[in-house]
Amino acid sequence: MKIGNKQIGNNNPCFIIAELSANHNGSLDVAIETIRAAKRTGADAIKLQTYTPDTMTIDVNNEDFQISGGTLWDGKTLYELYGEAYTPWEWHKRLFEVAKEEGLICFSSPFDITAVDFLEELDVPAYKIASFEIQDIPLIEYAASKGKPIIMSTGLAEEKDIKLAVETCRKVGNNDIVLLKCTSSYPAPLELANLNTIPDLKSRFGVEVGFSDHTYGSLAPTIATTLGANILEKHFILHKNVGGPDADFSLDVTEFTEMVNKVRDTEKLLGKVSYEVSNKVKKNRKFARSLYVVSDVKAGEVITKENVRSIRPGFGLHPKYYIELLGKTFNQEAFRGTPLSIEMINQK
Repeated sequence: MKIGNKQIGNNNPCFIIAELSANHNGSLDVAIETIRAAKRTGADAIKLQTYTPDTMTIDVNNEDFQISGGTLWDGKTLYELYGEAYTPWEWHKRLFEVAKEEGLICFSSPFDITAVDFLEELDVPAYKIASFEIQDIPLIEYAASKGKPIIMSTGLAEEKDIKLAVETCRKVGNNDIVLLKCTSSYPAPLELANLNTIPDLKSRFGVEVGFSDHTYGSLAPTIATTLGANILEKHFILHKNVGGPDADFSLDVTEFTEMVNKVRDTEKLLGKVSYEVSNKVKKNRKFARSLYVVSDVKAGEVITKENVRSIRPGFGLHPKYYIELLGKTFNQEAFRGTPLSIEMINQK
């Protein structure tokens, strides 16, 4: 599948998404500069979130709607949090234009059907379904019906939820599906990452796979790359003093750039399955072992362990011939330090 001009999977470079989320903290100028900075980090894409407080929840203060439990947002209501965090819809067109100017792919997470309709007007190249929406089957079905690649985070999903979400996409003829391993904790502790799930998602559901990361730092995304993640998503902030609900677990410009570089270096290290020896390495074969005369010999003298040895460098005969040559005789004189060759040996 392709997202924009980027091929996903099939040994192509990992598709790296900078998640803007709430990291504009209510400023369009900050949002624009964050997109420009994302390009400088080496990211492939910038992702928005398309909702309003009213498309997410209702303005109610009872216990069900209060945030608690040791989160970064304890003490707020859901409506208050989403009121602080949302990206105004009237900004979207401008943000998509800036991303295009920078050569970044721009798409979004819709949180309801009206958001899908709105994003269709902006001709988004893909849809991202957030972890908390993976049970919203009508939303998934509607987004998938648009024929764009569907990326789904699995942070709150059990296996049966993932199966239903994937089947929903396929039911409307959409097989361009990516599942992202995700831990829906903000920030996410390392011991809950369970990155070995990434290759299992691929084999179990027959889809492309990736990782949506909420841990601190860039260790987890780097390891995810070694496990076959084709897409990486990480929250990105211009600088931490921008503030906002997601600032704590977001990477700033320096940190995100470091993550991108580590991922690209990891891809170089992984390379491909190969038993070839590169030309650069072949030049070092001169330092390998081979058979050499190690004491002066005369014609007719017997080859023994005392006058021929397997030593460095590698200009003599291959050591595999050593045992069969013992007991044969030299047909010429040879001095200590001469590389052994077939022409020097009587074959009878």
